[in-house]
Amino acid sequence: TALLDAGVHIMGTHPHSIDRAEDREQFQAMLKKLGLVQPENGTATNVDEAVQVAATIGYPVIVRPSYVLGGRAMKIVYNREALENFTRLAIDASPEHPVLIDKFLEDAVEVDVDAICDGQRTIIGGIMEHVEEAGIHSGDSACILPPQSIAAPVLTEIADATRAMAQELNVVGLMNVQYAIKDEQVFVLEVNPRASRTIPFVSKATGVPLAKLATKVMLGKSLEELGLTREVIPGYISVKEAVMPFDRFPDVDTLLGPEMKSTGEVMGIDSDFGAAFCKAQMGAGQHLPVQGAVFISVQDRDKVAVVDIARRFIELGFTIMATRGTADFLEQQGLSSRFVYKVSTGRPHVVDAIKNREIQLVIYTGSGDETKRDGYEIRRAALKFRLPYATTIAGARAICHGVGALKERRLEVKSLQAYHQTLKREAG
Repeated sequence: TALLDAGVHIMGTHPHSIDRAEDREQFQAMLKKLGLVQPENGTATNVDEAVQVAATIGYPVIVRPSYVLGGRAMKIVYNREALENFTRLAIDASPEHPVLIDKFLEDAVEVDVDAICDGQRTIIGGIMEHVEEAGIHSGDSACILPPQSIAAPVLTEIADATRAMAQELNVVGLMNVQYAIKDEQVFVLEVNPRASRTIPFVSKATGVPLAKLATKVMLGKSLEELGLTREVIPGYISVKEAVMPFDRFPDVDTLLGPEMKSTGEVMGIDSDFGAAFCKAQMGAGQHLPVQGAVFISVQDRDKVAVVDIARRFIELGFTIMATRGTADFLEQQGLSSRFVYKVSTGRPHVVDAIKNREIQLVIYTGSGDETKRDGYEIRRAALKFRLPYATTIAGARAICHGVGALKERRLEVKSLQAYHQTLKREAG
């Protein structure tokens, strides 16, 4: 806006449209006009206002500053004390703008959409389903293109909403929208009328050079002139995986959250999700096992969900090792496991078993409370001994699919160009 006020010509989307997407009040007015829904939310300029907003919409909430990238100073908080602490951080991160407070949708599926618009026509570049549930930063979550578990009517609703917002904002160039899906209802999380970090992934997955086309659109070309008149939906599966820097930092916990921690990305492509996910894990340095023991320890809210995962690993020939609470719950479901102590309750404990190479895969979900050292010690041990690990149920489920694919058939290599040729044949 400052450049515009100084007389500089801004190519592409107008700065006022960017403000409409970034400013909370303008954004809410736009969504209301279009009949779209977002999670309950409010804004605060100080700690007292933040407490009032959270009391109104109910915990848990996501606290974040406006006008920052990478989820910096963003946090999911479950009580007043944490809210007060992180509101101060958010104010420090963006002191001239209000702090945004949103109702956190637990167990929701997050979706990223990249689109390109020439001011008249909007084409969906790609709809990506996140592997990790909502609340994990989109830059840290693995994602799948095309989506695998989202119903067709919901995908249509998402595409229609994206086109409506692009039209309303008069987007010229690229746009990224993040949605959450909970109980088949679609919520708009945020809209970014700009290129996003997922553009290279979507371009490679679909064979459509989105950045190149968007540049030409910003220079005045129409999408019809450029030959892009429909969404490309591949018949194969592409998985993007984030690469984390945790092994470079000896004391950092590996838990993911709304603040972005990844430093790179890889992708895997295959005809089914399991094989594509497996390839992506290999690219990220995680080699999935085909035999051995899986260690499972999950918080109470994840126990029901982990049963099918444990059962599938047993079917694949693995043994299960678990801490007391998880082991007892699995036994109640008819699944046998070998009990192992937590670090804080006795020896030999799970970290000893990791050091002794008795465990080949770690599934551990926890609160991330640093006063509880068990989770931290287990995650750091998995990292040190290069064991694949999952810190969420969604991640564990994806790994299970990957291991299944690895055991069922040998993975094959196929060039990106060969995949793109199949798209051209389908289009022709």
